[in-house]
Amino acid sequence: MMYAITIYGEPGVFENLPDEKQKQVLTGHYALQEALGERGDYLSIKLMPPATAVTVDPAPGRAQAPLIVDGPFAETKEGFLGFYAADFNDLQEALKFAEMISSPIARLEVRPVAWAGGVLSTG
Repeated sequence: MMYAITIYGEPGVFENLPDEKQKQVLTGHYALQEALGERGDYLSIKLMPPATAVTVDPAPGRAQAPLIVDGPFAETKEGFLGFYAADFNDLQEALKFAEMISSPIARLEVRPVAWAGGVLSTG
């Protein structure tokens, strides 16, 4: 079954860490990417900073276009930073892999996902 390991944290915290702390965090991500790559296909997404986002709000009325505004407007300090997705035998196996990127600067959520279609291309 496919599981997503989603990463939440305060934007900019990683970038403000001393170089040594950044290397510690990245070591876990490199280890996870290598381990997932050895098992087969996986997906890894790092979202760009919230300041680059555009929000599409529902249309205010019938026959009107959705409202498009700059930036995210979530009422939280913690944001969605990115995710990994891969096939795992079960939740316990997915959690084992998630532990590889556990750090004090982010919270992780692991949950099963259903593929809704589409194709990704890097080219």
